[in-house]
Parts: sequence; structure tokens; C-alpha cells
Amino acid sequence: MQIESIKMFCDLSGTESFTKAAQINGITQSAVSQQIRAMERHFGCHLVERSKKKFRLTREGEMLNQYGLNIIKTYDELCCKLQDLQSVVSGTIRLATIYSIGLHDLPSYLRNYLRKYPEVSVQVEYRRATQVYEDIISNVADIGMVAYPTRDPKLDIIQLQRDTMVIIACPDHPFAKKESISIKELDGQHFIAFETGTPTRKAVDKVLKEKGISVDIVMEFDNVETVKRAVEINNGVALVPSRTVSLELESHSLSVLPLNDVVLYRPLAALVKKDKFLSPAMREFITELKNSPH
Repeated sequence: MQIESIKMFCDLSGTESFTKAAQINGITQSAVSQQIRAMERHFGCHLVERSKKKFRLTREGEMLNQYGLNIIKTYDELCCKLQDLQSVVSGTIRLATIYSIGLHDLPSYLRNYLRKYPEVSVQVEYRRATQVYEDIISNVADIGMVAYPTRDPKLDIIQLQRDTMVIIACPDHPFAKKESISIKELDGQHFIAFETGTPTRKAVDKVLKEKGISVDIVMEFDNVETVKRAVEINNGVALVPSRTVSLELESHSLSVLPLNDVVLYRPLAALVKKDKFLSPAMREFITELKNSPH
């Protein structure tokens, strides 16, 4: 019985999905099914209920998962301790991030990190915020990066730098003639918003409501890139993180206006599963995130 098979079984139990277990372990879904059958032959018992529509482990499967998790944790600790003894920082980090952080914040972190630790491979997945949380909890990813982090008893949240929110407008918009703007001037404006339910949308809605400001939402998008494109063709104005518009500011394709009567921040955070044993590569990456002057 190889430890990879035990890990695959624990991943299947944690995700309750043959597809996700296959993704985590870099194998096909049919290979996961074959390994489960091989383990059942080895132990002489059924591990997964096959008569139910909902995924469910048998009593034997529950016991294997319980002991298997301890075996995997001990094995991971052993690998990390051996790397520590040799002062080696290598291996693979699976990173899940929302689009705006992945496109605008992550590159500088990665450049600095990989310059120090070229033996590490960082695999990046761009996900919606809710999916980032799911990926960390189910071990699909090792580290997550989100904005406006939400507390979860299964996760450790590592606070990172904050990004200032700014108003963006098309250069032909009346706002473009200003050097800064009051948030109250948004009242009645055509507004390009983030999709309902996204953390940034919730934060912006909360501030506008507190200030008694009513905007005319003409478009909604799930990522900052499409928000910027809509503003560029003068469909409305938007509130976005300042670091996401550095290129547009440089090329003058957008007017970027700081707020002069209120300071709004978008907090960023890294997520790791609580009690997860971090490899040297993961620990150093988190240190890079925390200490970067970005």
C-alpha cells in the first residue's frame, strides 16, 4: 500500500468528489476509481457507499480516512523536517487567487520569491472568491489569496497589505477634469459595479449606503478587468483598487481620482487550512507575502 493511495483516498473523502480528488493528485477520474477498488481488495472491505446518490464513506472508509489523515500529516512533517535539516527550499506550491490579486499583486510577490527560491514551482489557479475558500478547505490548493477575508473556523487568515480604493472615469467624463473627488459626487452617477455578492461589491455597497449615496448601476461584472473596459468607453464610473489601474494611469486610458473626503481600503489576505503542516517552501512564501513592501 503506497502512501500516495492513502493520500488520494483522504482527498476523496475531504472533497467528496472523484473529479476533485483526481485534480489534486494529477490523475484521471478513472484512475481514482481503480485505486479505490484496489484498496478495497487490499483491506477486504468496501470503503465507499456505491448505492447512494450522495457521496458517503462506509464505517471502514471513515476509519481509514481518520488514520490516513494522521499518516499523511506525519509523512508531510517528516519530508519537511528532512528539508529543514538540509536547508532545502523546494517543491510545489498550489496557489488559488482571485483575478485582481493574481493579475496585479501576485506577480511582484512571485518575482521576489522565485528569485530567492528558484527550485520551487508555484502553480496558480484563478478562481472566484468563494471557490478560493473551498479549494483551501478541501486541500485542492495550499495557499489562497483573497480580498475582504471572511473568517472561517477551518482557516487561518494572514493579513497582508491594504490597497486604496479610487474612482476611475473615462478621460472624456466631467470627472476627468478634477484632481480628486468627494464620494458624495457619485450620487446619481452611472456606475459600473462588481457583481452582486462579490466581497468588493459588498464593501462598496456598504460605504455608499452609509453615506446616503444612490448610484445608477448600469453594468455589473465579476472582475476588475471588464469593469475597467466598460469605464474606458464611458459607460459610467467605478470604484476600484488603485493597484489594478497602474497601467491605465500610465497610458492615460483612464482618469484615476483619489477620494478627498474619505479613505477606503481593500484589505488583502492569505488563507491556509488550520493545522495544515506547511513545507519550507510554503512557509517562506507566506513570509514573502507578509514582509513585501508592495
